Amino acid sequence: MSRGELERASSADERDSAADPRSAMAQLEELQRSLTDAETRASSVRDQYLRSVAELDNVRKRAQRDVENATRYGLEKFAAELLPVMDSLQLAVASTTQADARSLAAGQEATLKLLARAFERLNIKEINPRGEPFDPARHEAVLAQESGTAEPNSVLQVVQYGYELNGRLLRPARVIVAKPLNRGDSHPRSGTSGDRENPSE
Repeated sequence: MSRGELERASSADERDSAADPRSAMAQLEELQRSLTDAETRASSVRDQYLRSVAELDNVRKRAQRDVENATRYGLEKFAAELLPVMDSLQLAVASTTQADARSLAAGQEATLKLLARAFERLNIKEINPRGEPFDPARHEAVLAQESGTAEPNSVLQVVQYGYELNGRLLRPARVIVAKPLNRGDSHPRSGTSGDRENPSE
């Protein structure tokens, strides 16, 4: 290799050596910018996560307060509806020594009407299925009794009324269910009471 060629090669090496620090600095600055951008995005995501967690916690607390208030105010409404019934019963007890049988009966009837009115406001409905087909979901059979007039498996007599609240069963109606007469029988067996209207406890 001639002397001129050696000098040109040496000059090129020197230029490459001078360019390397500048290239390294440029790469370092690019990496720093990328790191800063990544940290900024991570901070933004973290802030969004914390806000979401806080909002969910607020929703949970509001829902819990709503449930507690609904329970509390629901009981208050129920208690307020029963207060007139209590007043009527207390008045009846206080007047037992002075009132006659007719007055006591009238007081009991008035108290029953007050209670029925309270049930109506609270959407508590009576289940009186006399003459209807027996429904095991809403009725409780206490006896099966032969009948020559009622449809088999229908409610012949209501022993105790049932009740439901907003369509949800509180207590099934206790009933006597009709069944066909035995062969050879033309009349129900003695002791039947299918014509009773009022339930008994």
